[in-house]
Amino acid sequence: MRRRDDVLLVDGYNMIGAWPMLSKLSDIDLEDARDRLLEMLADYQGFTGIKVIVVFDAHQVPGAGKTFKQHRITVVFTKEKETADACIERLASELRLRSRDIHVATSDMAEQAVTFGQGALRKSARELLIEIQQNRKAIERKVEQSSGVRNELDGNLSMDVRMKLERMRRGQM
Repeated sequence: MRRRDDVLLVDGYNMIGAWPMLSKLSDIDLEDARDRLLEMLADYQGFTGIKVIVVFDAHQVPGAGKTFKQHRITVVFTKEKETADACIERLASELRLRSRDIHVATSDMAEQAVTFGQGALRKSARELLIEIQQNRKAIERKVEQSSGVRNELDGNLSMDVRMKLERMRRGQM
């Protein structure tokens, strides 16, 4: 059973590289791939209630790093000389003291082993993508079940438009 105080730490670039649709998109425009990942994870957070923190590796970029909210999820760009793996390990350790369950999504086997050793639950990129796809189907079924009864206009909208409107309703845009 998932609880509202559970946290999912996501290695952002690892997901982009592992998910075929994002990998292709990143070849064209990396920023678009990041934005699409964040949209998908925002839907995941909204559906599951798990707090999502996405970490992007910026260790080769000068600066202090930054943390901000986008689509109601926390986005972290690591500081100079800090890898995403090191940041995720630090966050997992800090959050473990305050939260019930910490999940770490990465397909980096070394990272999985380290975070698992700290008590975090591991999730591969493939497992997270499957969960997201299953959640989207569940949302679509729920929207379709209620669409004919309450709102005739809703039945004429595509699923993508409905999903965008739902994100707007949640304040994620």
